Amino acid sequence: MSTENELHQRSGSVCELCSGSGELMVYEVESAPSGTDASILVCNKCFEQLRNNTLDSDHWRCLNNSMWSEIPAIQVVSWRLLNRLQQQGEGWAQDLLEMMYLDEEMQEWARQDVFDTEGTESKVVHKDSNGNLLQNGDTVVLIKDLDVKGGGFTAKRGTTVKGIVLVENNASQIEGRVNGQQIVILTQFVKRST
Repeated sequence: MSTENELHQRSGSVCELCSGSGELMVYEVESAPSGTDASILVCNKCFEQLRNNTLDSDHWRCLNNSMWSEIPAIQVVSWRLLNRLQQQGEGWAQDLLEMMYLDEEMQEWARQDVFDTEGTESKVVHKDSNGNLLQNGDTVVLIKDLDVKGGGFTAKRGTTVKGIVLVENNASQIEGRVNGQQIVILTQFVKRST
């Protein structure tokens, strides 16, 4: 029986992290001790966030359930994700981490998180007024009239700003083009357009 078939049988053909169904794929958990099964079955949404190292904190509230799995690979991924979310300021993730128990071998494995190398703590995360993650190229809508300093105009509430650029070292600022001018906009005054 193939690894994927075994994982489908073990999980009941649902994502082992969020219990989602749909397109499922095998995710190999990095740095596993020899002899440990390091494969888990995840949905496309979980897989993309794991692969791209971008976390939508609302999606990952599912870890409240998956962290209690008896499968070591699921425990390790849950611990890694909760640790990263806690570093991004998510208090609920810290609460779950405090409840979670990993034996010594699993803790060592979990701490070898390839995503958790130095840069993670200082990584700037941009969120809109509703707490949704923003990424370069997203489209946002202004939720308030904004006076554009030096521009001589007011960017009106409801204005759509396409193809935003995240300001690298400032989580509260993005750049976008309004009325033909590239301006800096505070993230608290925008919501991501879906």
